[in-house]
Amino acid sequence: MSKIKDGLTTTNYNFPQQTNFYKGKVRDVYSIGSDYLVMIASDRISAFDHVLPRGIPFKGQVLNQVATMFLKATEHIVPNWLIDVPHPNVSVGYRCEPIRIEMVIRGYLTGHAWRVYKSGKRTLCGVDLPDGMQENEQFPSPIITPSTKPDEGHDEDASKEELLAMRLTNIETYKKLELITQQLFAKGTEMAAKRGLILVDTKYEFGMKDGEIMLMDEIHTPDSSRYFYADGYDQRQKNKEAQPQLSKEFVRQWLIENGFQGKEGQQIPKITDEYQKVVSQRYIELFERLTGDIFFKEESDDLIRNIEEKTVQSLKNNSLI
Repeated sequence: MSKIKDGLTTTNYNFPQQTNFYKGKVRDVYSIGSDYLVMIASDRISAFDHVLPRGIPFKGQVLNQVATMFLKATEHIVPNWLIDVPHPNVSVGYRCEPIRIEMVIRGYLTGHAWRVYKSGKRTLCGVDLPDGMQENEQFPSPIITPSTKPDEGHDEDASKEELLAMRLTNIETYKKLELITQQLFAKGTEMAAKRGLILVDTKYEFGMKDGEIMLMDEIHTPDSSRYFYADGYDQRQKNKEAQPQLSKEFVRQWLIENGFQGKEGQQIPKITDEYQKVVSQRYIELFERLTGDIFFKEESDDLIRNIEEKTVQSLKNNSLI
């Protein structure tokens, strides 16, 4: 079952003391009792708030292992939810009460921010943007452009004032989130620079546990972040050339070029075997470039059973069941 053509796209476990199951866009989340979660990074891929019809082999493994590296490297900045990683696709951790805000931080004018800027707007999430900038140009200092994080539906851009008016958090907590976001971005930027990369923008999700802020989910992965190559960046900007990226943005661009932006009536283009291999290799490339490690593909004889056995053992070893 490990060599399924589209990778690991579906799980259906019944772990000991399991109390709930939630299928996200790309992750399957199992509640263990009332205090713990098992999060399985599938090979599903989403863009424009739609899950694409085919998975990308090894994508989940890449996301989980990259996130693990950064969670461990930033736990001195803010506590995080992670307890154990029993399998390359699996993380076990604490359940938190989510703060329904996605803390997006941008160091460069690209992606969604560029699309807004190009339309003529000079304010994003209450942040004023300088005139005269070109695509992929660095901001004078990173800007925080948060969005709402509803249980269902689309994330929506929002200013700090709008978020507070919606009572999604209070001013004291929001100020702490801003500071933590800046510190995490600075650490991610430093780590990326050592690997010849530029951390362009990213997003963080937080929750509360025992009255304290806790970092949740993944961080600094190609699904949640964008990276440029540092080598040649200045010259490409000077020549007004495109900046090659290690991120999911190339998938979004491919979708746009093929007539899909998630709007009503649009059809998701067919993902060919060839393009599937290209996307998989891009994810593996980011893993190796970002970590400096060789990527070892997890290809057990029975991936589904292997995940279950290792996860159950982890829950027992950590006295979570």
